[in-house]
Amino acid sequence: MNRKYKFKEIPCAATAERETLEVVKKLESLGPFRMQPGRLSQDDQEDHAEDNPALSQVIEKNIRTIIYLRLKAAGERSLQDRIADAITSVSGRMVFVYVHIVWFGVWILLNTGRFGMRPFDPFPYGLLTMVVSLEAIFLSTFVLISQNRLSEETEHRADLDLHIGLLTEHELTRVLQMLDAIQDKMGIVDHQNSELADLEMETKPEDVLAEIARLHQRALHGKRGKASHEQ
Repeated sequence: MNRKYKFKEIPCAATAERETLEVVKKLESLGPFRMQPGRLSQDDQEDHAEDNPALSQVIEKNIRTIIYLRLKAAGERSLQDRIADAITSVSGRMVFVYVHIVWFGVWILLNTGRFGMRPFDPFPYGLLTMVVSLEAIFLSTFVLISQNRLSEETEHRADLDLHIGLLTEHELTRVLQMLDAIQDKMGIVDHQNSELADLEMETKPEDVLAEIARLHQRALHGKRGKASHEQ
């Protein structure tokens, strides 16, 4: 965002320069977090030995945290959830389709009576239809069980994303207020078209949702009114 400033006449340039240097030093002291190898144990150093040097330690830490949380959630599954996930995983592969193709083909050939075997399920294959119907019922149930569990995990992650987003918005608002205070201290005046005052306002999620709903309803009523007018 390009910002234009108008500068006041500063009574004492040396004082302003000294204050600026102090602010810069404070900001430099809050530099990016770096994990020092000397603080890591031997096991941690071996674990981080193959880390990608192109990525920062913060990114590596976040990746490991995400993997740990996913493994923890998978380990906390109940026996029923593990069975449902296993069946869902197997039924979602092409091998499952190939097995059914072979099964149906062999079943139909054996019931043609051409191999010296008395048909046990002649056309229209009522027994096969019943077995396949029961299989479809159980498979759909297992898939729904897995989907419900995944939906709960997705909801938890969405809550976490919302919390982090709100926390980030609050922190950025505080940073803008601090920078505004520093700007006033240094005698820098915003351009009259600056959006700093709007950005410093704290955003409430309930207000945003209410405004989205209002504009959505307004757009829907506008489309309906336009359609009725054209008719």
